[in-house]
Amino acid sequence: MILEKINEENAVKKLPQEELVPLAQEIREFLIQSLSHTGGHLASNLGVVELTIALHRVLEFPKDKLIWDVGHQAYTHKILTGRKDAFDTLRKYHGLSGFPKREESGCDAFDTGHSSTSISAGLGYVRARELLKKDYTVVSVIGDGALTGGMAYEAMNNASSLKKNFIIVLNDNEMSITRNVGGISQYLGNLRTATAYTNLKTELENSLKKIPRLGGGMVDALRKTKSSIKQFVIPGMFFENMGITYLGPVDGHNIRQLIKVLSEAKRFEGPVLVHVLTEKGRGYEPAVRHPARFHGTAPFEIDTGIPANRGGKASYTDIFSTVMRKMGDRNPKVVAVTAAMMTGTGLKRFGNMFPDRFFDVGIAEEHAVTFAAGMALGGLIPVVAIYSSFLQRAFDQMIHDVCMQHLHVVFAVDRAGLVGSDGETHQGCFDLSYLSMMPNMTVLAPKNKWELSDMIKFAVDFDGPVAVRYPRGEAYDGLQEKRAPVILGKAEVICEGDGCVALLAVGSMVKTAVETAGLLKEQGICAAVVNARFVKPFDRETVRRLAEEYRLVVTMEENVCTGGFGEQIQSYLASLGIHTPVLRAAIPDKFVEQGSVPELHRMLGIDAEGIAEKIKYTLESGRE
Repeated sequence: MILEKINEENAVKKLPQEELVPLAQEIREFLIQSLSHTGGHLASNLGVVELTIALHRVLEFPKDKLIWDVGHQAYTHKILTGRKDAFDTLRKYHGLSGFPKREESGCDAFDTGHSSTSISAGLGYVRARELLKKDYTVVSVIGDGALTGGMAYEAMNNASSLKKNFIIVLNDNEMSITRNVGGISQYLGNLRTATAYTNLKTELENSLKKIPRLGGGMVDALRKTKSSIKQFVIPGMFFENMGITYLGPVDGHNIRQLIKVLSEAKRFEGPVLVHVLTEKGRGYEPAVRHPARFHGTAPFEIDTGIPANRGGKASYTDIFSTVMRKMGDRNPKVVAVTAAMMTGTGLKRFGNMFPDRFFDVGIAEEHAVTFAAGMALGGLIPVVAIYSSFLQRAFDQMIHDVCMQHLHVVFAVDRAGLVGSDGETHQGCFDLSYLSMMPNMTVLAPKNKWELSDMIKFAVDFDGPVAVRYPRGEAYDGLQEKRAPVILGKAEVICEGDGCVALLAVGSMVKTAVETAGLLKEQGICAAVVNARFVKPFDRETVRRLAEEYRLVVTMEENVCTGGFGEQIQSYLASLGIHTPVLRAAIPDKFVEQGSVPELHRMLGIDAEGIAEKIKYTLESGRE
């Protein structure tokens, strides 16, 4: 196998040209086989195999800097830099990250996991290179879906003043996770079909080259002229008008052609954009037919593409999807907004049933929030569904445009808490902190699937900014008998204790609290279990009572310690002069690596066993 020759960076440069196409096929087969066991981002990686090979033929690692936007498509890059043998640990605890990671390899130039960042990071590298008088090539790879993010345009606007080389590779597969939306998608569609320009350019260059002595110089002059023949053939020439030389479109699965155009791009003085056309999921028919399903896939059966572990309970996202469809039926003012995550957030059903009331704004979380603010002022009830990790990108818009104006915008905060195998960039463990600090914001977290349904209905009927945060994965169906009405700022007492320990849990941690109480009972401790429901405003009356009646109050949350629910409880009791100790079971103030959620809970000491052990130690040591 040719792939066996690739055991370190730059090994691909030593292969003869005729082995590159078979190498691409071997890499695809390896990815399909490997990810069928581990899961991961398959479709995007199958689409960039040839592009990555070409980049590795042209660049020198780790000297040159290759920056991947989002980074979930960097698997081939990892393989070509000697990490193939670690793929059985992909996205596992202490294993190979599913995204570029500098501590994993010097060939990874930038840690990433969010979209529309690569051009900014690349431009920073270029400025550092020039100021420090170093010599290396910088390439930023960005997808057409990521171009819906405003940060990319801020960076391109800044890059236009460059006098030195900077290569931007536009990986255009007409997809982000689902089909792209908006004007930039339409513009790129026009470029893809602009064969008239491509053919005319080729014919003109060939004709000029035939002119003795003068032809070559005329071709060079033509290439350097910014407002040249392109202006007459392709309307707008968006990138050229920004001061960025445009090359393409080029077939993203033709390695020879890619190497040629990338080598040409390296010779340019100034910023140059190489427009590469690729097919998401290429080489694996199920992924080609269903690229969204294979964007981030669980382990699957190779022959059919069907998930290996089918069935299971409904997820929190499924529950949200069902409730939103019902809300759409009941109230014509309810509209839904998402940022390129229609399927992931569960809004596909709503969008199919109410297409005029569904808005996918692309990868543009900041715009999504302020757009929703405008709709709220216009009399609608916008429900903005965004993953916790991505919602933090719209922090300013939530404060300034929604909370300051006290607007009725509902935030459905999916993937809140630990999400597992996607690692640091996707863990949703900051939202309770950043949401709670916003004036006028109301924050809820459901203990189970029925409470999520009730809380979404509460939020739609509410008056003001309101966020409902819920975790990834199967919805907890325990405590069905506990379904009291959701009342603003009121907690739910699930069971009382014997005056020793009170467990005050938020959302997904209620299940853990019940399990912790069971373990404590085996040791002769009868603990109270309270479902906080509201993080802001929290139930001050119940918190005060618990602190007065119990020796130890334990707060439980899937959020970082700083600014979290436990810190709020401690501060409140201190303000009252109540000295009952508060033991905070929360995520330490650090970034949490990938792994299964149960593994991460154990590692962080916020599983039932870990919390029970901390409680026992606290009580026995007299530190309460």
